[in-house]
Amino acid sequence: MQISDLIILCILLGCMVTYVPVFLCLFITATVGFVFFLDMPLALLAQTLFRSLDKFSLVVVLFFILCGNIMSKGKTVEKLINLANALVSWLPGGLGMAGVIGCGLFGAISGSTVATVVALGGFMIPALIKNGYDEDYTLGLMSTSPNLGIIIPPSISMIFYSMISNVSLEGLFITGFIPGVIIILCVCIYTWLKYRNRADINRLPAPNFKQLYLIFKEGFWAVMLIVIIFGGIFSGMFTANEAAVVASVYAFFVELFIYRALDFKDVKEVTISSAVTSATLLLIVASATCFGRYLTFENIPNRVAEVVVASIHSPMVFLLVMNILLLIIGMFMDIISATLILGPVFLPLLGPFNVDPMHFGLIMTVNLAIGYCTPPMGVSLFITGALAKRDIIFVSRSVIPFLVIQIGVLFFLTYFPQVVLFLPRLFGYE
Repeated sequence: MQISDLIILCILLGCMVTYVPVFLCLFITATVGFVFFLDMPLALLAQTLFRSLDKFSLVVVLFFILCGNIMSKGKTVEKLINLANALVSWLPGGLGMAGVIGCGLFGAISGSTVATVVALGGFMIPALIKNGYDEDYTLGLMSTSPNLGIIIPPSISMIFYSMISNVSLEGLFITGFIPGVIIILCVCIYTWLKYRNRADINRLPAPNFKQLYLIFKEGFWAVMLIVIIFGGIFSGMFTANEAAVVASVYAFFVELFIYRALDFKDVKEVTISSAVTSATLLLIVASATCFGRYLTFENIPNRVAEVVVASIHSPMVFLLVMNILLLIIGMFMDIISATLILGPVFLPLLGPFNVDPMHFGLIMTVNLAIGYCTPPMGVSLFITGALAKRDIIFVSRSVIPFLVIQIGVLFFLTYFPQVVLFLPRLFGYE
């Protein structure tokens, strides 16, 4: 490692430790690198800053954020939860099962963990506690299940990984279905085992055909949004970018004219909120691209690849090291920054170990998603703690059983890539 690399690393870590915003940490570090360690005009940094945002693929991020905010503000969340309740709430632990299924359904619309925590946590946490579920189980469930928001497509983090790796976005999206279903099934089994003999837990009666029909009728428009997104993308009717726009227009129409949960005043509020969130992400994208450009000019990704290849000879050991490293990084960095910064560093390592970039994209996404639920920087922990008025220590203990499930699924997917790649290969995405 060169002295310039150590200086850059110290500046980056020093900025993060002093709570400088992530985008400024990256931009300041990149600027120092360009000024002092590169024999190139500073104008190139400014050019990189603006060109990083001149990408049509970023449109899909902006519109999926808008779509998720419309759903959170309207009645779609309620309709999806009612649908999940009708499917499983009559089983032992059924309301808990409905919570994780609801997170999966909402994740298939929003593409965001934070949006899923906020939208479903405020609804499900009081309902679970009121019906006799343990508080630690409730907070653990509703802190970790929203990870499905970025595992089940559309996933905002997968969009950024696709940008830096040139992997097919549609193919990357489809890798998330099987892992998402496996996590939902494992959590449902855990819930059933935990509550199968608990007589104090309120269970709803099994719905009859008429009740099921009415619930599906009310939730039809919400479910159709999922059908439109994935049916349109994988039938070839429109691209992922176009799907995001269609989904937003459809969501506005449903909430304004069918569910009538929004009025035109709310449309302005939702649009402004989505614009602020999008601007925050774009700042991170621009600064991470500048930092990535510096790393490229210094040939750091290739130098890291040479060291790793010389030290590790087994693909299994390489994947184990990557998992451990990403789990640790997820404790301290948000998923967007980590993907944009580390993706270009890790991608050159995949070829020598014969790791499929699409498979690694899913591994990276699941690893960093778990970071939402691990202290000290786990955003989901703070949100659910605030909703339930519990401290971070209590919430951190609550998530342990669910993190064990997700980490177990992660390692299964890591060492059985044929499971992850089955659907992409079936649909012709290699």
